[in-house]
Amino acid sequence: MSSDRNRILLESIKRLLRRGAAIHLGKIVNKTHAADLSVVFRSLSLAQQHELFGLITDVEQKGILFSELDEDTFQDLIEDMKLEDTVRILESMPADDVADIIGRLPEEKSKTILDKMKTAESEEVEDLLRYEDDTAGGIMVPDFIALREDVTARQAIESLQTEHSDVEMAFYLYVVDEYGKLVGVSSLRQLVVVPPVTPLKEFMTTDVFSVQTDMDQEEVAKLVARYDILAVPVVDGSNRLVGIVTVDDVIDILRKEATEDILKMAGAGEEFVETKSILKSTRIRLPWLFASCMGGIFAFFIIGEFESSLSKFTYLAAFIPVIMGMGGNIGTQSSTIVVRGLATGRIHVRDIWSVVLKELTIGVILGLVYGLLIGFVAQFRYSMEALALSVSLAVICSMSIAALVGSLVPMGFARINIDPAVATGPLVTTSIDIISVFFYFLIATALLGI
Repeated sequence: MSSDRNRILLESIKRLLRRGAAIHLGKIVNKTHAADLSVVFRSLSLAQQHELFGLITDVEQKGILFSELDEDTFQDLIEDMKLEDTVRILESMPADDVADIIGRLPEEKSKTILDKMKTAESEEVEDLLRYEDDTAGGIMVPDFIALREDVTARQAIESLQTEHSDVEMAFYLYVVDEYGKLVGVSSLRQLVVVPPVTPLKEFMTTDVFSVQTDMDQEEVAKLVARYDILAVPVVDGSNRLVGIVTVDDVIDILRKEATEDILKMAGAGEEFVETKSILKSTRIRLPWLFASCMGGIFAFFIIGEFESSLSKFTYLAAFIPVIMGMGGNIGTQSSTIVVRGLATGRIHVRDIWSVVLKELTIGVILGLVYGLLIGFVAQFRYSMEALALSVSLAVICSMSIAALVGSLVPMGFARINIDPAVATGPLVTTSIDIISVFFYFLIATALLGI
C-alpha cells in the first residue's frame, strides 16, 4: 500500500514539475510527510530536487527531509545551497540528528557549519561528535528530563510544563542525585497517580536499565527490544546521566544493521548501493567478489589434479554441480541461522560448541537423506555401484562439512569481535565449494580404483 502511494506521489510530482505548476506542487509538497518526499527525491534530477525543496515552507519539515535523505543525495542537495539556509535548517533539528548529518560531511564543510551555528547548539553537537558513530554516545539524544530525588510529584509535573516543555521524547522522568548520577526512573503515568506531595524517591524504580556511552549501538538496540522500553538512559564512566537512546533510533539501528548483514551475506559490501552511481556501486562490490574469484581458481587447480580420473570416467563431472550446490546451500542455511541468532541475541558466543554440534548433526542427517537419493539416481543412470557409493559419500561429506563450516566460522568471528555476517558471504560458500570438489574426487578415485 505504501509503495503504491509513493508511486502515485512520484508520478504526480513529476507531471506537475513538467507543467511548471508551482502552486499545485507547493500544496502537495507541504501536505506530504518529509519521509515520503525523501523517497521521491531519489528519482528526481538535482535541479528538480532544488525546485521541490524550495517549495517547502516549514523549516522543521526541511530538517526532517535532511535526516531522511541518503548520504549522496543530501550532499548533492546542500552543495549549492546558501550556508545560512543550511545552518537555519540544522538549528531547527534535534542535536543527535544534526550530529549524524555533520558527521557525514567533509571536515572543512562541517567545521564551517558548526562555526556558524549558535554557540549552545554547536557545543551540544560537538559533544555528540566526540563519540564513535556506532556507539550509544553517538546516537543518544542529549535532551531528557532529570530531576532530584527529593522533588515531589507536583513539582515534577510543574517542571515538565515549564522547564522541560520542549523535550522531544518525554517518555520517562529520570531521577539523579546531587552529582547528576542516575539513581532511578519514573514513568509519566506514575507522576499523576501518586499523591502530589510524594517525593520521587518514594515511588521511583531503582532497578534501571542503562548503557555506557561506548556500548555498541546494536547491543543498545537489543536491550531496548528485550525489555520493551521506549528509551534507555546513557551514562558515562561515573554513572552520570548524559543522554537517552529512544525507540525511534533503535528502529533505525535494527533496520541499518539488518541491511548491512544482508549485504555482507550476499557478498555485496555493507553500504546502501541502490542509490549510488554505477562506478561507486562497482567499486563497493568489487573487493567482496575477490574471495569467490580466488576460490574458483583454486577449485580449477583441484579439478586439474584429477584430470586423468575425469578423462577415464567423464560422467564424474555430471555430479559436480549437485554436490557443490547441496553443500553450498546447507552451508548458507547454517551460517544464516547462526548470524541471525547472534544478531537477535538468541545465540551466544559462549554456546559455540553446542550450536556447532547441533548444526553438524543436522548436516549429517540431511546428508544421509540426500546422499541416498542422489546415489540412487547415479545407480539408476549408470548401473555402477562404486559410482553410486562415491556420489552418496561425497554428498554426505559435503553437507556435513558445510554445516560445520557454516556454523563454526561465524561463531569464531563473533568470538574475536569480527562481524559474523562477513562469514556468510563468499568466504563460506567458496570454501565449501573447494572442500566439496576435493572430497568428491578423493572418494571417487579411491572407490573406482583410478
